Amino acid sequence: MNTTTTVNNTSLNQLERARALTLPSRDEMLVRAPSVQQFWNENRELLSKAWAEWENSNKDHLLTPDESLLDEKLRHAVTQAWEDPSKESAVSDLIQEVSPDVFQFQLFDPEHLSEFRDYLDEIADAQIPMRPPYGIALNRGGAMLDPRSEGYLAAPGFQAFCRELIDKYMRPIARLLFPEIMGYDTQIFGFSIQYQAGVDTSLRLHTDASAATLNINLNRLGEAFTGSEVDFHDPVNGGMNRLTFKPGVAMIHRGHVAHAAQPITSGERSNIVLWLLGDRGQIPHGTHREVIDADQRWTIPTAPYDHYAPF
Repeated sequence: MNTTTTVNNTSLNQLERARALTLPSRDEMLVRAPSVQQFWNENRELLSKAWAEWENSNKDHLLTPDESLLDEKLRHAVTQAWEDPSKESAVSDLIQEVSPDVFQFQLFDPEHLSEFRDYLDEIADAQIPMRPPYGIALNRGGAMLDPRSEGYLAAPGFQAFCRELIDKYMRPIARLLFPEIMGYDTQIFGFSIQYQAGVDTSLRLHTDASAATLNINLNRLGEAFTGSEVDFHDPVNGGMNRLTFKPGVAMIHRGHVAHAAQPITSGERSNIVLWLLGDRGQIPHGTHREVIDADQRWTIPTAPYDHYAPF
């Protein structure tokens, strides 16, 4: 078997073996060729071990991402709400509705984004094969972030940070804004995207297969781009509200809110997208639910993780 599929040379360590793999072509991935699934299935364990080896070999200088990268006001308000859910209004005060059912807040501290982006650059330079989110039309960068996905970013430090971001921040905030998602937020899904001028054009109007979506901009301060705004459907007037991302700002919305990305005309836009959904991809129907107690919102589900990946 050649390196297009797998590498069996046991004289190489896991990291070297992973780097010697040859990714399937983008065209093969886009048409879901059987050889693509075979590639990821055969190399899943190897890639996971390679990421752990890469992280361990770089631990002396590699950033350990944690919530210190996040906005200080948000960190304080969220920590306070976990200690006493009756004080969750301090979290609400930091969130602004910018379109019907679309909310915006400062998640990352813009001053710390360069540290995180440097860390992500090191991940990109690790030369370990990752599966791009080719289910997203025209997106040619980025990676899958959740273990449910083949070829995901399996660096243990990143996975721990991503889990903390979802469990401590995203889920309770989503429950606060969209109470009907309770029970439809036990599972997660995530991917990163990168839009580049001259490469990516636009993303047509669509909805997400999620109960709630968190879309976080990772552009550094001064890393400007033009275009690439996101249009959200406004059910009140039937039109579209055009919103622009800013460094470290997150937009959170119900998955069924229709939205589209405009073409990027200069620079690059980098984002991480996280979804909450129920077991086997179930999502709520409608937006009305009985009022839930704050103590229920600030909890972590105990349901086991399934293996369902939307794409």
